[in-house]
Amino acid sequence: METTGHPRISKREFISKVASRSGQPIRIVSEVYESLIGELTDSVRRGDIVMLTGFGRFCRQTHKGHKVRFGKKDVDDYSVLKFSASRSINRRLDSDDSTTLTDPEIYGVMDEFDEAEERLLEVAS
Repeated sequence: METTGHPRISKREFISKVASRSGQPIRIVSEVYESLIGELTDSVRRGDIVMLTGFGRFCRQTHKGHKVRFGKKDVDDYSVLKFSASRSINRRLDSDDSTTLTDPEIYGVMDEFDEAEERLLEVAS
């Protein structure tokens, strides 16, 4: 995994930045954050794939357990949360132009593209 040298943002800092950007009180943003994470986790735990158009999808991925190196115990299979970013989000990460990150018109075009791409993937599977 590549590190960029940027500091990590804590949950508290993240919520504060979202509150500042949206103009909502920190308390409201914190409640929405907790609800969003809770619903996402519960949905994936049930086996659902959570598809957030224009952002990405979250799903449960099972990993095969293996024998511990210096022991004879088997490790049970376990699940991890897998996230796959949408193509448009990946493009926005590499964009040098800050207007592409906030321009609603561009969001709409990219969201339409992502929806079409998702429909093609569903038909193909």
